[in-house]
Amino acid sequence: MRNLLTTGQVALRLGVLPATIYAYVSRGILQRSLAADGRTSRFDPGEVDQLARRGRPRREATRRGGVDVSLATAITRIDAGGLAYRGHDASALAETASFERVAELLWTGALPAHPITWPEPTAYADTLRAARHALAAAATPLDRFAVVAAALAPRVPLRDDLRPPTALAHARLLCMAFVAALPVQQDHAVEPAALAARLWPRLSPLAPTRPRTQLLDAALVLLADHELATSTMAVRVAASCRANPFAVVLAGLGALHGPLHGGAALAVHRVLLDAAVTGAEPALARALAAGRLHGFGHPVYRDQDPRATALLARLHAHAPRRDLAVIAAVATTGARLAATAPNVDFALAALAFAAKMPVGATEAIFAIGRTAGWMAHALEEYAEEPLRFRARAIYVGE
Repeated sequence: MRNLLTTGQVALRLGVLPATIYAYVSRGILQRSLAADGRTSRFDPGEVDQLARRGRPRREATRRGGVDVSLATAITRIDAGGLAYRGHDASALAETASFERVAELLWTGALPAHPITWPEPTAYADTLRAARHALAAAATPLDRFAVVAAALAPRVPLRDDLRPPTALAHARLLCMAFVAALPVQQDHAVEPAALAARLWPRLSPLAPTRPRTQLLDAALVLLADHELATSTMAVRVAASCRANPFAVVLAGLGALHGPLHGGAALAVHRVLLDAAVTGAEPALARALAAGRLHGFGHPVYRDQDPRATALLARLHAHAPRRDLAVIAAVATTGARLAATAPNVDFALAALAFAAKMPVGATEAIFAIGRTAGWMAHALEEYAEEPLRFRARAIYVGE
């Protein structure tokens, strides 16, 4: 008989907590047998390996030519219970903790007990100013962030010091520099100097009231990480090559370009703007005619995206009634057409729509929030053996 695995061994193989293994068993995703004592669980290694290659339970769909990668991580857990950062429920964190505190949690494993602020990048003001002037007014946030990351790296003598204290100082610098790279929509005094409070005037013409900046803060928290999303995988590959933090963030930004990852919320934002003028059904019909309906469903979650649920609930408490009516109409009609619930891209677009943000603001929020997760994964990858990613190709040419 083949050697069977213990719960601890399975948890290590899948990169999840033992409690998650029992959740898989209760959902019928993983089968178990009992040891001779009649109490201890044992698992078939072949079935565990198959689940590991699949990554985690997904909706009943396969992608032609898809490549599944399974990595052990202690950063983010996605399971039937939702989304958790270092064991903390992400939706609960969005209610109680600032983006800065959550970023530190992702990076160090410890949630700071008190509010914190990160230093402004004043020492690099000339570099940021030159980067802004070098870009056209129509430059997207992702364009701006890529230029800023590339421009800052040569200015930082210790950029290749990958030890956590130095790398994290660079991560904080990048987050704050990305905020400073965006043009100001309005001139408001900003107190306190939290990242979300400084970001709001660069994205919205509305006054940066505390409820509004807290809503933006919640969005940044909910977007901070989502396990091995495509951009995060790009970051881990770069980090495996021992690329410095500026380079790994550039790798992540590169993967965000295009309509299917970081740009998905941008398409939903356009639908909401269209729906406000012509109605939900005509706007969604035009989106479908263009080829794809973004903002609904997610391959990871069988039912609802918990990030969307949390963000839309907070938005409902603060957005104008007229805007909420448009959002609700698009959500209801879109869910009927897609046969699935709105996801976090829809919720992020709804936030941008209600806050009167320009099209493209969703990219800025997504990228700044996700930079926290990227750096957490880069730090985790720096602790692994280098150059461990080597995909194999099957030659099909002549």
